[in-house]
Amino acid sequence: MRTSLSAALSAVLFVLLAVLVPLSALSAWADLELDDTDRYLAAVSPLASDADVRGTVATLVTDETMKNIDVGPLQETVGQFLHETALSFTTTEAFQRAWDSANRAAHHAVTASLHGDDGQAVTIDLAPVIEAVKKELVGSGVPFADRIPVEETSITVLSADRADELRSSFRWLRYCGVRPAVATVVLLVLVLGLAVVRGGLRAGLTAAAVTGGGLVLGAVLLRIAVAAGRDRVLDHVPGTDRGGAAAVYAALTASLLTTVWAVLIAGAVLVVGGVAGRVVVARRG
Repeated sequence: MRTSLSAALSAVLFVLLAVLVPLSALSAWADLELDDTDRYLAAVSPLASDADVRGTVATLVTDETMKNIDVGPLQETVGQFLHETALSFTTTEAFQRAWDSANRAAHHAVTASLHGDDGQAVTIDLAPVIEAVKKELVGSGVPFADRIPVEETSITVLSADRADELRSSFRWLRYCGVRPAVATVVLLVLVLGLAVVRGGLRAGLTAAAVTGGGLVLGAVLLRIAVAAGRDRVLDHVPGTDRGGAAAVYAALTASLLTTVWAVLIAGAVLVVGGVAGRVVVARRG
């Protein structure tokens, strides 16, 4: 009877931890990082040097400019030259400043979309970036640079229908905040502590192995959730924006992937330590 009860409790603990790990990570991420402007900017600011983002910006600048230029047989040559020049500009500090400015405004669009009542696509308006590109190229005497139109030109990072789907989940995760993470830590301490106090070393080692297994499974489920979220978010993003949107998604979820590895390693250590400890105790006993 006691063995059956212990097995049942172990199974409940295993499943509970597997659920709490992804819930804890996602709710803390939504509350502490995604909803905070400074943390959001810290995550996406390095994307100014990302090849996909730089290429997307240079292509948008070139395409919009070439709509206002007709140089006959030299059209393709001029377009290629303008693209290479714009791409070169994306390596400068001026581009970094413009990118940060555009993303500060974009964060307001992200929070407004996820907190609002009706769906709007989340976009990064590249007008400040394009204005900086135009100013630099005109100052350098680049032909036709004065024809670059400075108007709202955006990269879509979250379509309107996906924003509608994510809104209720986001609100619920943000409401939970860090509570699931605190609950997970408290549960681990209580389970391991009570197992040692009431059941001795063997019970403690068994509890360590079970909790470790739950953490490992939870880390795997979190990784699957991040990958599934990426697919759903990018599914309705226009093809021309997909590279940039994928880079933004990767930057925003980088902390979640760090959590995956940290929990996975901690869980594996507990599993190996618990199992190895049981073997050693059994041989000595």
